[in-house]
Amino acid sequence: MIGTAEIEAAAGRIAGHVVRTPTVPSPGLSALLGAPVTAKLELLQRTGSFKARGAVAKLLSLSEAERAAGVVAVSGGNHGIAVAVMAAALDVKSTVVMPRSAPARAVEVAETAGASVRLADDMDGAFALTTRLRQEGLTLVHPFDDPVVIAGQGTVGLEFADDAGDLTDVLVSIGGGGLISGVAAALRARRPGIRIWGVETEGAQAMSEALAAGGPVPVGLSSIVSTLSAPAVSQLTYEHVSALVTEVLVVSDREAVQGSLDLADHAKVWTEPAAGCLLPAARRVLERVGEGARIGLVVCGGNATTGDMIAWASRFGLR
Repeated sequence: MIGTAEIEAAAGRIAGHVVRTPTVPSPGLSALLGAPVTAKLELLQRTGSFKARGAVAKLLSLSEAERAAGVVAVSGGNHGIAVAVMAAALDVKSTVVMPRSAPARAVEVAETAGASVRLADDMDGAFALTTRLRQEGLTLVHPFDDPVVIAGQGTVGLEFADDAGDLTDVLVSIGGGGLISGVAAALRARRPGIRIWGVETEGAQAMSEALAAGGPVPVGLSSIVSTLSAPAVSQLTYEHVSALVTEVLVVSDREAVQGSLDLADHAKVWTEPAAGCLLPAARRVLERVGEGARIGLVVCGGNATTGDMIAWASRFGLR
């Protein structure tokens, strides 16, 4: 289990490389949900998501030989962008493997940053290709199955604990579980009574399936939310979530897209559905915990284009 010592050490290492993102009360979301809401705006992080934290933490931990050989990352979008941009900033050669379903914008940004981008037919194929590239000598920067990466993501939780008011319930999106593992470790250490809720989308339910099975299992992926679409969680993230998280909630893709539209309308922030999924889940949390709840949202990323959102809204009949 990752502890606060590791997370605080990561915070010190990455401080000059990442943004301490704003933590703000949201009058608009508070009115919409009927309870006080505070948002941690990780969509304003370098590269447009929290992923820059874990990526640079891992890159800074490499030996000179590993830096010289280069790194490889597998990603549905945001992790690849983060590794490409942060590796370029540190003069480390990077290769990013993505499924063909990854957002075109993510591929473009990674290539523009100087990464060699390799596409696979699906996420399973992307992980298989990454394994082969590791065998050729590249060092893996895993999106979630790495204690250094999790400690980096946990710095979000340290900042939230320091900067937010008195929260009762914090909601965090889950792909492979690196973000929620780090955030839960930090928040539960700093604020022991707080409840942490994970959120997934239907068709990207790797953590829910793992909790039901008693450990990580492979899952079929069908969600439009590629940035949450891990083919399985890891034993490391499973253990953190099973120990520290109150429950993992699952919402539909349609609800996640509507959540992004609501965040734009009521919070005045532009998010991807991986963050939009938090709003419908927050409504369920409020129904369960009742009056007196004070909600925190980790708004994890904003790397959806206007074209993406228009297409998704049209697909689901939203406006």
